[in-house]
Amino acid sequence: MPSATTAIVTNIVVTNTATSSATFTLKLDGVDLATDAALAASTIATFDIKQVLDAADLIEGSASATTVNFHISGVEVA
Repeated sequence: MPSATTAIVTNIVVTNTATSSATFTLKLDGVDLATDAALAASTIATFDIKQVLDAADLIEGSASATTVNFHISGVEVA
């Protein structure tokens, strides 16, 4: 997060656009939401959450394939 701001993450959608399965990992400020989670071909995973992140907090995501995409929604409060 940028300095002097707070964010409230409300929803995360992870998509796999490939014709084969993949895995992904997702963390919010060091807290695991998913670790090597399986994502079947052409499917989505959704996380409906209310998580406050302060300045310098991190959202981290990784995947086993480039066909896995992360879409993060929320609001930033300055």
